[in-house]
Amino acid sequence: MASRLLMWRVCSVSVRDFCRRPVPVSPSSSYSSSLTSSPAVQPFLMRSLPRPLLHTRCVSFNVQDQDDFTDRVINSELPVLVDFHAQWCGPCKILGPRLEKAIAKQKGRVTMAKVDIDEHTDLAIEYGVSAVPTVIAMRGGDVIDQFVGIKDEDQLDSFVEKLIGQ
Repeated sequence: MASRLLMWRVCSVSVRDFCRRPVPVSPSSSYSSSLTSSPAVQPFLMRSLPRPLLHTRCVSFNVQDQDDFTDRVINSELPVLVDFHAQWCGPCKILGPRLEKAIAKQKGRVTMAKVDIDEHTDLAIEYGVSAVPTVIAMRGGDVIDQFVGIKDEDQLDSFVEKLIGQ
């Protein structure tokens, strides 16, 4: 009985997900215009069509290695906030989403690089990171400003705006 119930749930989820996929219809056919204008079909089409991407440019990214850091941070045309953090750091988990929110408000004028100090100790040593979270603002490969610890949203917004304004 339990195996039948499990199988039914697996099959129903698969069928439900399959049904939500959009049906490719060419806009020039008369069938497609009658199909899309039907009030019974419109809720299905609205639910199944992908939402447009709000930002095509990546707001934040994880640094993979020294070469990735050089390419995406030092050689970046945009100003970059570098967030040195660690998985075990409680304040880092609080600051990370706040930073991403402050960066998102700038609509592509600045990006954020996330550097895990346990994986990239060499970068942490190179930039003098002695405590986490440490945030360094960089432009053209030069360090513009930095802070250590947690900041509230207003302080982060002014920190990011100061980086863009320089």
